[in-house]
Amino acid sequence: MGIELELHAGRPARKGSSRETLLRGSYRHGEALARALSTLGRHGSDRLGWVDPYGDTLFNEQEAQVASQEVVALVRRCNDEWQKAALLDLAELLEACTATPGSYLWLMGD
Repeated sequence: MGIELELHAGRPARKGSSRETLLRGSYRHGEALARALSTLGRHGSDRLGWVDPYGDTLFNEQEAQVASQEVVALVRRCNDEWQKAALLDLAELLEACTATPGSYLWLMGD
């Protein structure tokens, strides 16, 4: 189980090629990110607790802004270096999404 991240300039195509809108991707922290996000419950989370580790989750720039605040709190209480690196990578892409009008962050579970 892992979660890969892709930042897209617009809503990515689910069928066909999503590469047309791809700005940046992160594929190296999948398992650690899934483990870090699994500590969240849906009731105590605005956005990150709803990430599906087995499916796809899309955040638009407004949702990314809310999730950015959540990931900061997760990083502060994280003691695992691999999970912390994954969360920092997620935080960077959430910030980029927030700063890019019309963009989406695609979290792809497997």
